[in-house]
Amino acid sequence: MNQVLPLPSLSRTTMRAAEFFAGIGLARAGLEPAGFKIVWANDFEPAKKEMYEGNFGTDHDFALGDVAEVSGANLPEDLDFAWASFPCTDLSLAGDRRGLAGKESGTFFHFTRIMAELGDNKPRVVALENVNGLATSHGGDDMAALVRELNALGYSVDVLALDGRRFVPQSRPRIFVVGSLDVPLEDPAAVSVLRPEWLQGVFQDDTLITHRAALPEPPAMLTVGLADVVESMGTRDDRWWEPERKEKFLGSLSAVQLERLNTMKDNGRVSYRTAYRRTRAGVPVWEIRADEISGCLRTARGGSSKQAVVMAGKGRIAVRWMTPVEYARLMGAPDYVLKGLRDNQILFGFGDAVVVPAVQWVAENYLAPLIRGDLSRPERMEKVAG
Repeated sequence: MNQVLPLPSLSRTTMRAAEFFAGIGLARAGLEPAGFKIVWANDFEPAKKEMYEGNFGTDHDFALGDVAEVSGANLPEDLDFAWASFPCTDLSLAGDRRGLAGKESGTFFHFTRIMAELGDNKPRVVALENVNGLATSHGGDDMAALVRELNALGYSVDVLALDGRRFVPQSRPRIFVVGSLDVPLEDPAAVSVLRPEWLQGVFQDDTLITHRAALPEPPAMLTVGLADVVESMGTRDDRWWEPERKEKFLGSLSAVQLERLNTMKDNGRVSYRTAYRRTRAGVPVWEIRADEISGCLRTARGGSSKQAVVMAGKGRIAVRWMTPVEYARLMGAPDYVLKGLRDNQILFGFGDAVVVPAVQWVAENYLAPLIRGDLSRPERMEKVAG
């Protein structure tokens, strides 16, 4: 028999939230302006906890360690919301696509286990964030399994596709999954910029309980802006590569890319591009983006994951590694506290995070209104019999 879940009343202004797989706290940075207060957080990496608390302080309970060791009894009472940016390792194109069966991405099931252990005290809204590969992993079966897990807990599920490029000059497409114990108002347009055609499979599966909440359209995609985040430094700064290293860089470019770069060099305006090191036909080469947008930042493990910044114009070309300050700016966290941290620690933390203003947009336009009842119909979700 289906059981209607009781929902806690929300009489306070601040919404109490838990942040799973918190990393360095960029989800928190986007949630707080929308009225959320993170009272509990969890992550496995001590270096990320150091960054998290160096930036946000310690006015929360931080569970450092494996999420498998966390139980519902460890969480505070009266949570309104829970966020989980669970690992993308097994869902990413850069991984081996083991999906939710993988050791790291499979930690999603510990999140739902913990929500189940909260029973009737579970938060009325949950949100998850991951790479677009989640939608296609194992032919869509992983997305269906994820939604079905949340349905079993009593949540109706919505799925959004939102690129960080709408907010910062970085190409960072991501999926946001929102589970609600309330039934949100429906968007009459099934296909939209937030729910493109390639995401429709999850909504067309009659075995799943889903909704499409009525939301405003997000900002348009940025086409420029890299120059606005580039850290200012003189031409004699030793972070610019020496001539020999620069020549090796230029020598690895294809004829088309080199011609494009020389055109930029001859321009009277200085412009910037980012570049990745790739392996083509077994040969390591550099490839420069054609636009004034950064490629997707990655965790700094191995040289191929790091981006270089290329400056060209007024008769010269210069190349260097992207700096920690630029990583922070490209993630929408220009004021994040970096003092006293190691460069690789910073690059790893930001490369493994979520774009702050993207989270803030979802929080302000969806999560907070949903929790406060502004997006909901009078009905409530019914728990799926299991």
